[in-house]
Amino acid sequence: MSTSATTQPLTQDQPAAAPDIMQPAAELLFNRELSWLEFNRRVLEEALDETQPLLERLKFLAIFSTNLDEFFMIRVSGLKEEVEENVSTPSPDGLSPAEQLRAISTHLRPLLAEQARCLRAEVLPQLEAHGIVLTPYAALSKAEQRAAARYFAERVFPVLTPQAVDPGHPFPYISSLSLNLGLMIEPAEGVVVTPPAQRGQQFARVKVPPVVPRLVPVGDTGAKFTYLDELIAAHVGALFPGMKTGPCHLFRVTRDADIEIREDEAGDLLRLMEQKLRRRRFGDAVRLEVAAEMPREMVEYLTGALELTADDVYTIDGPLNVPDLMALYALDRAELKDKPLQTQLPPALRQKRSVFEVVRQQDVLLHHPYAAFSTVTDFISAAARDPEVLAIKMCLYRTGKDSPVVQALMDASERGKQVAALVELKARFDEENNIGWARRLERAGVHVVYGVVGLKTHCKLALVVRREGERLQRYVHVATGNYNPTTSRVYTDLGLLTADAELGADAAELFNCLTGCARQLEYRRLLVAPVNLRPRMLALIEREAEHARAGRPAHLIAKINSLTDTEIIAALYAAAQAGTRIELIVRGVCALRPGVAGLSERISVRSVVGRFLEHSRIYYFHNGGDEEVYIGSADWMRRNLTRRVEVVAPVCDAAIRRHLKDDILTAYLRDNVKARLLQPDGSYERVRPAPGAEPFDVQSRLIELANTVPL
Repeated sequence: MSTSATTQPLTQDQPAAAPDIMQPAAELLFNRELSWLEFNRRVLEEALDETQPLLERLKFLAIFSTNLDEFFMIRVSGLKEEVEENVSTPSPDGLSPAEQLRAISTHLRPLLAEQARCLRAEVLPQLEAHGIVLTPYAALSKAEQRAAARYFAERVFPVLTPQAVDPGHPFPYISSLSLNLGLMIEPAEGVVVTPPAQRGQQFARVKVPPVVPRLVPVGDTGAKFTYLDELIAAHVGALFPGMKTGPCHLFRVTRDADIEIREDEAGDLLRLMEQKLRRRRFGDAVRLEVAAEMPREMVEYLTGALELTADDVYTIDGPLNVPDLMALYALDRAELKDKPLQTQLPPALRQKRSVFEVVRQQDVLLHHPYAAFSTVTDFISAAARDPEVLAIKMCLYRTGKDSPVVQALMDASERGKQVAALVELKARFDEENNIGWARRLERAGVHVVYGVVGLKTHCKLALVVRREGERLQRYVHVATGNYNPTTSRVYTDLGLLTADAELGADAAELFNCLTGCARQLEYRRLLVAPVNLRPRMLALIEREAEHARAGRPAHLIAKINSLTDTEIIAALYAAAQAGTRIELIVRGVCALRPGVAGLSERISVRSVVGRFLEHSRIYYFHNGGDEEVYIGSADWMRRNLTRRVEVVAPVCDAAIRRHLKDDILTAYLRDNVKARLLQPDGSYERVRPAPGAEPFDVQSRLIELANTVPL
């Protein structure tokens, strides 16, 4: 297999420089934001699927809401900023920022209505039939209400802070994603008011405290609850003595959470990030969610006070902040959940042999969550303990709060090994966690760097240098996912353990660039953004087109999370027109329009949304029969190819290449249970089994493969 990008003469089997690519016309692209909403629609469809276990349906309803929160905090907030700054530059598909905001609002409202209907009319009633009950406070018995009142007095009332609005009390700051009760208050009859001008109604807000569980237990069954906000509303008079209180109405605000970093002006990136995080909570409001029964006058008042428009208001006919209901998922009700996954060690590592001995003899593929992530943590821990290991270097993007990987790096440093960690402080919503780890690593003596100026370091890479006799041996772990044991249980990802000399040399030189600000322009095997990943990918696509033009079989398969880079899309269109068969497995956003006559009828795009979040990236090129397969951290997005440090590695082991192509990719292309096909109009159609065919669920199949494939 030919893998070198720059150090060998270019031949038919090794792509030349990337071709010049024309940008696709706007009508040949889907809008990124609307494509993302279609992805979240597929998440919602999993909740609507009556064959799913009930608590799994609830989980997908919660994921749908969590996804939307981040979408508004980052994507919608960015569009609103462009509108406020009078930016009219259209997106690649031709929509202005204002047009995109209107389209988002139009597309999203039916989805929210369907989510609320599913929860209100299907999931909650069916959970009640199974003994898990969410009861409105007003429906509780007198005895249950008395017990709830004691709970309120002892555990809730002391942490509540009522806030009224009048000339001496300005409209309060409403924190992002918090639940709040809005109500009108006025002096009770017979109460003397000073000054008289304060007679009449005024708005008041009570924040539902996040330090108290949203679901308040009722009775001693452990499966009956009422809502905390309803409990507060029932006793709100205690917060406003001497006042007449009106009905309480629930609302929720989402704020801009994007952080703009001017690294060229930062003397200390870590301290700058700490300052930016403190300011994030005060971002502009971008969305107002209100309960369906909130009066129009109160909605208009909140809209004006938050400086929003009617298009920013979303009326929810059901519980707000659905993720709070995931407390029900923690109940011990196995019959209402998916069967627990029994993870496995890769067969090559099941014998009691040193991981270094195994990897020195063969490459080892790790497919999570089917393969236990402990394989990775054990590899780093073994390196930390091994007296022959001299150095460990890692890129850390999202590690989780209690990371055994980071602990192993600190242990290694304390044992006197040379340890370097690149901690990406700009990993969105993990910034605070990563700052904490960076400080702890530094205190343990680890050499910590915070990334490359102007770029996010998103690659998943670890390097271990071990003394073996008279020489030094490099061991590399390259992956598609983060060094995070928690997400590894619910994300599908790939990792490769290898002792390949050229990959090891490339990894060593890349770490020198990351820690020493060197300017590496060539790599033996690795595809590295922003150095050679884009031209190399374009050249690999063009090579398939050349095979097609020459009458040879031409086939390309890519499994990725997102496809939005217009240069890559144009290259795929050109390759399809040349005769290349292109099969894309794109979990989320896809701007490419498949199935257009004369342009992309040879391109299919499918999305798989199932029990596990599809996160692995695999690139397959038929190459005239001399097949090449790559795995890595990069999607086909401009940010991955241009504004991030990414690593994509060739799979050199022939058996692993065959497994990735024939077992894994082929299984995704066979799925007729969780797969949807993208249509030329931007909609997705669920793939159904052909008449007489058996249902085929790729994730179920991969669970089986983890126990049978001898890799």
